[in-house]
Amino acid sequence: MKLFTSIFLTALLAYVVGLFEIPWWSFAFTTFIVFLAIPQHTGKSFFIGFLSLFILWGILAFKIDMDNEHLLSQKVAGILPLKGSSVLLIFVSALIGGLVAGFSALTGSLLRTSFKYKK
Repeated sequence: MKLFTSIFLTALLAYVVGLFEIPWWSFAFTTFIVFLAIPQHTGKSFFIGFLSLFILWGILAFKIDMDNEHLLSQKVAGILPLKGSSVLLIFVSALIGGLVAGFSALTGSLLRTSFKYKK
């Protein structure tokens, strides 16, 4: 049950934070708080945080890409060394979001663990 709660809360809070005019990496704070509050093993916390944001950013990037008929993503992928592939650009974007969230979740989990052993 903690698994689904963590995935849902991480994705939901990241989506809500993304609605405001704040930096793109702000979801790291919400992910940190979720994994500080919900106890998980450290490896599992990284995987859950990574998976939550990887899926969320992948879906959001794909939706944006479909809405503008792949125009912007193909031009950006042409600038980057991605051989003009919009699918690869979406994957890289989701990977970056997933890694930031995974490390944030790992940090929250490790901080919770350090409090537990300190007592």
